[in-house]
Amino acid sequence: MTSVIRNPPAVLLPGTGSDEVFVRSVFAGPLAALGIALIAPPPPPGAALADGFLAALDRLAARHGTLLVGGVSFGAHLAAEWAVANPGRCGGLLAALPAWSGEPGQAPASLAAKLSADVVAASGVEAALAQAEAGSPPWIAAELGRAWRRHGDGLADGLRVAATRPSPTLAALRGLASPAGVGTCADDPIHPTKVAREWATALPRAALGETTLAALGADPESLGRATVLAYLRASAG
Repeated sequence: MTSVIRNPPAVLLPGTGSDEVFVRSVFAGPLAALGIALIAPPPPPGAALADGFLAALDRLAARHGTLLVGGVSFGAHLAAEWAVANPGRCGGLLAALPAWSGEPGQAPASLAAKLSADVVAASGVEAALAQAEAGSPPWIAAELGRAWRRHGDGLADGLRVAATRPSPTLAALRGLASPAGVGTCADDPIHPTKVAREWATALPRAALGETTLAALGADPESLGRATVLAYLRASAG
């Protein structure tokens, strides 16, 4: 009971073009099992995506004190960026599917987001959805259909923000002393396990948890469990 009382709330951010609905589907169950409250802010619109999320973290830290921060893909990047800048207010990091370290360069997730942004800007959200959903597993198509329509006219600008913003460098991650769980899908070419392993190696107190895209599609909490269990291992180490 004492450990539950001391747990700070977890603020989890969504990935590129995603939303808080998906974040909750991934993390709500695993965090609830530990008695950790989940706060999942909705994505700020358009070009305000990154700065808006970072400002939300600042507001929540002012209200709650220490936070357990994290997210999926670009959300994990922003959470890690905030944690590096605010080590005294970060009680831990839950980084699922990091896509690159430092500058995005030719990272697959960055290139995919830029391409999607171009299609959205040229042809609209519905045309971009038709292209993105073609050949995608049904669960990914459903997630895109809901989240992209919610982003609406701001989708292209939000995608470009996510595609071009640097994540923390490995050197910066080495300076974060908070325990960290890093989650990866071993079969995900957009979020390479190599990147997740580099993050877990660079962070001084970190562990890596693995699942697969097939498992994620059948059970979104599989990614949350992998990340949270890695965090627990790092906390105990």
